[in-house]
Amino acid sequence: MRGELCIGFASFLSFAAMVLLIFTHIGQINTSTVPRGIYMARMNVSQYGCGLLFSLIFFLSNIDRDALHQALFDPIDDLYTSNPSAPLLEAQGLRQFYDFGLYSHCGYVNDSAGICSNETVGYPYKPYDYVVGDMAANYSIITSSVITGGSFRDSNYLGQSTKAAYWLILLGTILAAISFFSGVAKHSLTFFLSAVFSAIGSLFVLVGATIWTVIIKKSSGVSTIIIGTDPTPIGIYVSLGPGLFLTWAAFVCLFVSMIPYLISCCTYRG
Repeated sequence: MRGELCIGFASFLSFAAMVLLIFTHIGQINTSTVPRGIYMARMNVSQYGCGLLFSLIFFLSNIDRDALHQALFDPIDDLYTSNPSAPLLEAQGLRQFYDFGLYSHCGYVNDSAGICSNETVGYPYKPYDYVVGDMAANYSIITSSVITGGSFRDSNYLGQSTKAAYWLILLGTILAAISFFSGVAKHSLTFFLSAVFSAIGSLFVLVGATIWTVIIKKSSGVSTIIIGTDPTPIGIYVSLGPGLFLTWAAFVCLFVSMIPYLISCCTYRG
């Protein structure tokens, strides 16, 4: 009876890891209720309009009084779009926030209305490129003058890192599924194989989750950029998402499942 409980617990953990990773994969593939709520990272640019206004004032204050007056009193009403169906990366205007998944990123004008990019295997995380791609040329020029360096702008580093993390998480998902299904057959050899698959899969998921965590933390440094002589934040904020927490939870489940699988392979007498 204890052996049945032990292997049942292992199977439950490996199954939970597999399900958690599947949910991670479906994040941001479309804007329906469940995928919309799952993302690896979120970039909130709703306050960037204020930061951009200060940037205009700062750059124009020594150039042209008429231009300064226009920057002060004419609203930046074409920086953002209120059309949730406007295509991404075609200079149609910023969205209030952007969510990033493993296969695409989506831009939202509010909590529920938005549109997603085309799906790509190992979708690269390039927040700077995506936000500039939605801006008109004049705003993108100013943005490039304000964000001059740092990890947020290093699209090659961020993109290559997340692409590598994707393959690790995908392999971890496959191994979690193999671990669960191989453990269904009650034999000491299959329990041993499940333990091995759990160990390798948890390592892959661990490295993938770590990479995502590091690059999100590094890219979040954009929020520390100050504009002008008065301390004015740029107004772009990057944060961790539920998809990353699901990935970490899957790692814990898969790693812990290895222990009862090992116990079962050594004690099972079938």
